[in-house]
Amino acid sequence: MGIIVHEATGVFHLCNDKISYIMKKMANGQMGQLYFGKRIRDREDFSHLLELGHRDMAPCVFPGDTTFSLEHLKQEYPSFGTGDMRYPAYEICRENGSRISSFCYRGFRACPGKPGLFGLPAVYVESEEEAATLEIELEDPLIGGKLTLLYTIFEKLPVIVRSARFENVQEAPWELARAMSISLDLPDCRYEMLDLAGASLRERYVDCHRLHQGVQSIHSMRGHSSHQFNPFLALKRENTDEHTGEVMGISLVYSGNFLAQAEVDTMGTVRVMAGIHPEGFVWPLRKGEQFQTPEAVLVYSDQGLNGMSQVYHKLYRTRLARGYWRDRERPILVNNWEATYMKFDEQAIYNIARKAKELGIELFVLDDGWFGKRDDDTSSLGDWTPDLKKLPGGIEGIARSVTKLGMQFGLWFEPEMVSRKSALFEAHPDWVLGSSEREICMGRHQYVLDFSKDEVVDYIGDRMEDILKGSPISYVKWDMNRSISDLFSVGKGKEHQGTVYHRQILGVYRLYDRLTRDFPQVLFESCASGGGRFDPGMLYYAPQGWLSDDTDGAERVKIQYGTSYVYPASSMGNHVSAVPNHQTFRSVPLATRAACAYFGAFGYELDLNLLTEKEQEQVREQVRFVKEHRRFLHTGTFYRLKSPFEENEAAWMVVSEDKKRALVAVFRSRQPVNRGYDRLRLAGLCPDLEYTISDRDYCCFGDELMEAGLILSDYASGVRWSEAVQGDDTARLIWVCA
Repeated sequence: MGIIVHEATGVFHLCNDKISYIMKKMANGQMGQLYFGKRIRDREDFSHLLELGHRDMAPCVFPGDTTFSLEHLKQEYPSFGTGDMRYPAYEICRENGSRISSFCYRGFRACPGKPGLFGLPAVYVESEEEAATLEIELEDPLIGGKLTLLYTIFEKLPVIVRSARFENVQEAPWELARAMSISLDLPDCRYEMLDLAGASLRERYVDCHRLHQGVQSIHSMRGHSSHQFNPFLALKRENTDEHTGEVMGISLVYSGNFLAQAEVDTMGTVRVMAGIHPEGFVWPLRKGEQFQTPEAVLVYSDQGLNGMSQVYHKLYRTRLARGYWRDRERPILVNNWEATYMKFDEQAIYNIARKAKELGIELFVLDDGWFGKRDDDTSSLGDWTPDLKKLPGGIEGIARSVTKLGMQFGLWFEPEMVSRKSALFEAHPDWVLGSSEREICMGRHQYVLDFSKDEVVDYIGDRMEDILKGSPISYVKWDMNRSISDLFSVGKGKEHQGTVYHRQILGVYRLYDRLTRDFPQVLFESCASGGGRFDPGMLYYAPQGWLSDDTDGAERVKIQYGTSYVYPASSMGNHVSAVPNHQTFRSVPLATRAACAYFGAFGYELDLNLLTEKEQEQVREQVRFVKEHRRFLHTGTFYRLKSPFEENEAAWMVVSEDKKRALVAVFRSRQPVNRGYDRLRLAGLCPDLEYTISDRDYCCFGDELMEAGLILSDYASGVRWSEAVQGDDTARLIWVCA
């Protein structure tokens, strides 16, 4: 298990009891890909899996040998300019303009555990026995380049973590124009590509289509991972569903511009890769300088899409999220944004907090509008001093008033932005991304601060620290409300400009790292106009993220369903908001809004004082429910059962580790009329255990519930005698307990 090296044949076999990943040194010195998938028995030589064959018109490496062409060979990290006509994993430009490179094998290093990546988020281990890491060292002596391919295999998970590191070891400088984190060549293209697409207010919708010849890609060139695409794709066999079949996922641990693509060639093979988007990326390297790519997490499952997702959930919840809050129960919060927006005073805030305390809520969060002269979104970003007209006692005063109630206090920031109408912009117009020779695009009446400059990051960090040190603050909502459109760093030379996109996100990471280290017990929640930067990179610093600015209970079913393909429930910030909803104008029942929000970091976003007595009692009961079950809901095994993208109903369930308890959630969009019989097949139960079912007077064994299914005809048919809730936008929660 771990890393097996057959030096005589140049074969490397990374394996555990679930997967095998096999590669070898090829005749030209480059690394070839042989196999990735379900565990196979080790042998001394797998060279027969390196498929050679005569191809007319193909450029060949060795004179007279028409079988060895990189255009058709499966490779580990393909280069540009040595005969491969497909997209390369990397591209280097030398001073003379040449872009040809060829990194050849020079050696390897294997070690237990997993090293971190300097300045970048990464999965980690808590003991060396959890994983093993292989470093393949390659060299191109002509350009003076060293390339290290990094692979980590986890002992108990079907996971390979990959990245690459470049180093210039000679005097002549050169530039990286492309540097993917992972490239994987597969022997056939009989896959469907699944990705998570959408837009603001409808993030991470499930998209799936069959691969075809050519390139199919997802990407972001917005300076952040984006609402439009999540940095994840999966290749699944056509017969793979949620519970059975083969699938492999690639998730990029990065929060900036990215590209993920699958390229099908004329021979029916597929090359899948992911990494930093090469558009606008040029990274110069002088002697002794290195560039480390973000890492990609490759997961294999032969137990369907749920099997893949459960691996990501466990890994990201326990070995990507970190710190004080990783394993702790998250406080139930109320946020004042949709209750007051920026129109509030200290008494209004206190009244909401006082009512929240009465209802059992644990944390009050003061959102946008507390600083500068922030009465609307046209001013004051960057001026992180409290507005004493709204808050005469400042942040310290309102924070202490709330904490005296017995609640925790949280605060909203948008550190990466500045308003044109602000003292910061007047003092430092050169701290804004964009050319001073042109009018800079405005988004939400704000500009993007240039976080590629250390002095800007340090200044914002100092201002945030002043606030956090001066008040009893236990939670920070970190927002980011616009993309990068005008990419230019004022005062920096030409060589710097191609590095700005990446340096910008490195600056964000550096500020996150500083604040999470200085305030280790503060719970940070990431946000980017909702779900515009909901990615693994953020999860490394903030163990939960605001899922979407769409708080509609019906729409959230789709958003949470799609998000669950990669991210655990503990990472999803879910709030119950007012009706009619402020985004969709839909009025979803309070019980449905809560039922959906239970499966995440739970909270409210409304004026609790406007609720009726009956609604307040419902809130009390919802709060009690979450306090009793939140650990189970965050750490149990999550199964998707029925997709809202395919049917009128959606269903999922969470199962305890010992399989003795499960909570099933069924959501219906529109009430059917005189519908036929309906059953829901459950998953993850113990076949031999007998379970009681909360809404009926009989018991069933686990095998019956998983194979024959749970009868839901009374819920689906609309019959009047049914005790099950009826109507549009309804939810049903069913406990299944041994």
